[in-house]
Amino acid sequence: MRLLSKLLSMSALSAAIALGGLSAADAAPKKDFKVAWSIYAGWMPWGYASDHGIVKKWADKYGIKIDVTQFNDYVESMNQYTAGAYDAVTLTNMDGLSIPAAGGVDTTAVIVGDFSNGNDAVILKGKDKLADIKGQKVNLVQFSVSHYLLARALDSVKMTEKDVTVVNTSDADMVAAYKTDDVTSVVTWNPLVSTIMEEPSAKKVFDSSQIPGEIIDLMVANTAVLKDNPDFGKALVGIWYETTALMMKDTAEGKAAREEMGKASGTDLKGFDSQLAATKLFDKPTDASAFTASPGLPKTMDLVRNFLFTKGLLGNGAPSADVIGIEMPDGKVLGDKANVKLRFTTTYMDAAAKGL
Repeated sequence: MRLLSKLLSMSALSAAIALGGLSAADAAPKKDFKVAWSIYAGWMPWGYASDHGIVKKWADKYGIKIDVTQFNDYVESMNQYTAGAYDAVTLTNMDGLSIPAAGGVDTTAVIVGDFSNGNDAVILKGKDKLADIKGQKVNLVQFSVSHYLLARALDSVKMTEKDVTVVNTSDADMVAAYKTDDVTSVVTWNPLVSTIMEEPSAKKVFDSSQIPGEIIDLMVANTAVLKDNPDFGKALVGIWYETTALMMKDTAEGKAAREEMGKASGTDLKGFDSQLAATKLFDKPTDASAFTASPGLPKTMDLVRNFLFTKGLLGNGAPSADVIGIEMPDGKVLGDKANVKLRFTTTYMDAAAKGL
C-alpha cells in the first residue's frame, strides 16, 4: 500500500494532459467532490463512513455531494488525484511530496490522521540484532516508506545503504519471498509484518515506533479547490472525527465498527485492533493540530525531502532538496518559497475542535 511511486504512471500523465491541468473552471466553487482512499488501518474510517451515511450527513450539512471511492491500487489513487480526477486522496507525507507536489499539483494536508508507531518494521531471519543486517540482501518495496525506514534504521547503527543490497520486491510477494531460503531480511508494513512474524525464524529488529511521527498518514486536497470551497474541508474533518470517535469507543458499537473495518481490510477484529495498537491515531482534532504545529514536523519533512532527493524522486534534474517548497502551519517554508506545492495547516482541524 503506502508506496512512494517513482513518478506518475503514463496513463495518469496522459490523463493530466487530456484534462489540461487544473483550469480556472476546476478551481471555481462547485457542489460535487470526489475523494479517493485505499486500504490501510489508518484509512479504514473513510470506507466505513461512506457505507454508514456519515459522509452523506456531513456533505448534506454543507449543501454539497462527496463521492468516496476505494482504490485497490494505492499508487493509482494518487496518480488519479494528481491528474485532477479526484479532489482529495489519502496518502503519506512522503508520497504527498514525491507524487502530487513533485508533479506540480499544489496540495494541502487537511487532516493529519495518524502516524505509524510500529506498523512498519525491519525483520531478520534467525538474527535478533539490527547490526546483523550488514552484508545482507534486504527485500523491500523500493522507494517506499519501507525504503525510508531502512535508511533510518541503518543510520541508527552507523551504517548506510552501501552496507546492504536492496532487492525490490512487491508487497504482494513479500510474505512468500520471506519463506524462501535465499531471503534473510525484509522491510515491510502491516498486515504483512504480522503475518511474517508468525514464522518462528522472524525477528523484528527495528520498527517505526523508534522514529515516531515520521511516517505520517494524511487526507490531502487540491489547494485551489479547497481555497474556493472551504466547506469541502469542513465536511472532511467532520466525517473523520465523527467516525474515529465512534470506532475508538469501548462499547459494542465501537467494537462493531472496528470489526467491520477489520473485515474490509482482510483481517478480523483482533488483527485490526493489533494494527491500531501500532498506529498513533489522531481521533481528537486538538491532538492532531498540536502534532501538526509542533517543531517536530519541519524536522521530519526535512529528513523526508532529503531522502527523496537522494533517490531522484523530486523531479528530473532537481538541483537540491529545496526545489519544492513545503509550507508549515506557521507560514514558514522549507525549500523554495516561490514553488510551494505541499502545505500543512491546522485550519480545518482547529475548526473541528471548535465544533465547526
